[in-house]
Amino acid sequence: MNEKLIGCHLTNSKGYKKMAENAIEINASTFQFFSRNPRGTKAKDLNLDDIASFNKIWKKPFVAHAPYILNLCSSKENLRELAIRIMIDDMKRLTIIGCPYYNIHPGSHTQQGEEIGITQIAYGINEILKEKATPMFLLETMSGKGTEVGKTFQQLREIRNNIDNKERVGFLLDTCHIFDGGYDIINNLDKVLEDFDKTLGIDNLKAIHLNDSKNILNSHKDRHEKLGEGNIGIVALEHIINHTNLKDLPFILETPNDTIGYKKEIELVRNLSK
Repeated sequence: MNEKLIGCHLTNSKGYKKMAENAIEINASTFQFFSRNPRGTKAKDLNLDDIASFNKIWKKPFVAHAPYILNLCSSKENLRELAIRIMIDDMKRLTIIGCPYYNIHPGSHTQQGEEIGITQIAYGINEILKEKATPMFLLETMSGKGTEVGKTFQQLREIRNNIDNKERVGFLLDTCHIFDGGYDIINNLDKVLEDFDKTLGIDNLKAIHLNDSKNILNSHKDRHEKLGEGNIGIVALEHIINHTNLKDLPFILETPNDTIGYKKEIELVRNLSK
């Protein structure tokens, strides 16, 4: 049996080598980190010696997450342009680091309407992918909070349909988000994944955010909970962890935890894996 790829969100505030060492310390076999300040646009200069040390230590898949502040479908043109500019820079930086995946929240259309939002997101990604960078873009499934785009598989399909280089765009499934968005992964997991496959192609799914939810099905909110302590529950999460179409993907915890808590949850997922 292949090693379960399970990890959590880590900080690179002390460098990439230290981040890899922290992942190993908590028995993680994958991880996620923010490409820069999650609530801003500042990024530290890359230290090539640190990156070389990181790449000697870490050989497994990992994911970079774009800052929350970036919005490819803002109603303000300057904010859309900012998002494109920062994401282009991120893609260049991640190429140097050797990161295979760049995960983004598609954006919030800010009362412009879903159709305009989808068009703007696709335009932005097309501009970003003109750069000769190596990471694959991962569009994340969203809960539908406010004017978020990406709350349905159909919305994500429309974005990708308008991308010129479709082979450079995949998807990341967040268990809390799709549950809050109305997909019943407790009682109808097979049906949800069949829908995903028909709409987006299961081969285009590259990673999982494994989170329980503080909210009920179809609440269209976004509040993660520790595994087994929310409304999805440990039985449903175990089915997700072991599902044939998902079990070999990287599973990344974004639960409300400290380092010790993440280490315990990583061990929990390994114990649940069959």
